[in-house]
Amino acid sequence: MTPIDIDLPTPLLGGLSPQRFMQRHWQKKPLLVRQALTMGRPFVGRVELFALAARDDVESRLVEHGADGAWRLRHGPFARRTLPALKQPRWSLLVQGLDLHLDAAHALLQRFRFVPDARLDDVMVSYASDRGGVGPHFDSYDVFLLQLQGRRRWSIGRLRQPELQPGVPLRILTNFQAEQEWLLEPGDMLYLPPRWAHDGIAEGECLTCSIGFRAPGRDELARALLQRLLDAPDDEPRPPVLYRDARQPAAAHPARLPDALRDFAADAVARLQREPDWLARCLGEVLSEPKPDVWFDAGLGPVAGAGVRLDRRTRMVYDARHVYINGESYRAGGRDATLMRRLADRRGLDAADVARLGADARALLEEWVSAGWLATGDAGA
Repeated sequence: MTPIDIDLPTPLLGGLSPQRFMQRHWQKKPLLVRQALTMGRPFVGRVELFALAARDDVESRLVEHGADGAWRLRHGPFARRTLPALKQPRWSLLVQGLDLHLDAAHALLQRFRFVPDARLDDVMVSYASDRGGVGPHFDSYDVFLLQLQGRRRWSIGRLRQPELQPGVPLRILTNFQAEQEWLLEPGDMLYLPPRWAHDGIAEGECLTCSIGFRAPGRDELARALLQRLLDAPDDEPRPPVLYRDARQPAAAHPARLPDALRDFAADAVARLQREPDWLARCLGEVLSEPKPDVWFDAGLGPVAGAGVRLDRRTRMVYDARHVYINGESYRAGGRDATLMRRLADRRGLDAADVARLGADARALLEEWVSAGWLATGDAGA
């Protein structure tokens, strides 16, 4: 896979380079791009989307806005006969994680890798009947909304004090005020930073693609890191440090927690944070974990004399000392580290690069192929 030239203007971003887009718009202000992509036949059609929504391993939701004004939400899988009639207005089917199941959706996601992989989330596609939508709402993450088929009218506005409609299974705003409005046609795309309120209503049936990004919460990330730190094997096993209280006086109030024990506990947590290598490893492992419903099929084929490419479900990132793949960490240095980072950045290595790896690194590739994380063959396949 050819790396993105971050300084080259691109129609995807309305003639801006990725570098300029990140400076001007990312997490700052919206951007409407007419004809971001030349849209012929969309990478997924209605029939294929409905078939995906019927699968147990695909996350899907059905949103209906009744004539009585009530909102209804159901979670899939959905057999085709359980979906509303196509002519029935005001309903939407949303299917998550298409990049995990369709090569074309995965390829689309790769076009947004001017944002770090650790922030990329997934590709969602929604089908809407006439006047279908999910109501005015906001997201806590960045999103690109690409029109695949049909037309959808988007209204957007700044969100100051969100007020949500009570008793509704969706996070629908009651105080949404539109500041701008556009009608998007196939190939048009709208970028929205976090917490920009928006409402998209289909004009006729349509397909809309959403490229979403991960925005881990601070508390959520802290819990995940601390759990990893506690579970991480100690490379140099040491005897446990036990609490001692040789200066503990007799307790007149035995139920009171000793201050010294509280300080001992605080120091235990602080020591975990003072282990920079451990903390970096745990962060890489957490951020490279596949989604919970992802499964890999065992692979076949020796890597000797062949190139390799990452499976579309595989997440691989790196830092100065390690490479991380699907929640596991590996120490890397020298030429092997350079080539492993190339594998992560390009999501593939050609046969010549594989041949330059040391014996241990090639053995790792063999393990990853066996696990289904890699496939042998041309990285551009």
